[in-house]
Amino acid sequence: MVYLVMADEACGKRVPFAFLTDIQQRFESLYSAVASQAVAYEMNSEFSRVLQQQMDYFNTNPKADSINRVQAELGQLKTIMVDNIDKILDRGERLELLVQKTDNLSHDAFAFKRGARQLQSSMWWRRARTTAGIVALVLLLAYVLVCIICSPTFQC
Repeated sequence: MVYLVMADEACGKRVPFAFLTDIQQRFESLYSAVASQAVAYEMNSEFSRVLQQQMDYFNTNPKADSINRVQAELGQLKTIMVDNIDKILDRGERLELLVQKTDNLSHDAFAFKRGARQLQSSMWWRRARTTAGIVALVLLLAYVLVCIICSPTFQC
């Protein structure tokens, strides 16, 4: 089954591929059982309404392109954040407190990083000791087996 769409360059790539994916899912959900044995254009009369509706949706609805929608929402969020920051500055909030909290956060991040490194090092040493213990145990077991089989003087 081949799905094909033609679009202007202005549409970009996301919207046509989203349209194709949607059409493919809709077609397969409706006609998956009979599509492999159907004659060309057999479902055209039934499925053309779905195609037209989806073309209208993807051409006119800005929600069809989720990335553009998310970017628009981020733009709105950025505007709101800028307005909120302006309001805080207008109210005369103390920036020194913000700088102090930033410094505290920086120091805490440094301490966290140092602690994480120490934890990583201690975990590495723990793994190394465990591995060395297992190797020593295996060697001891091998020696005991050899002693049982060949005697301690290695005379088999």
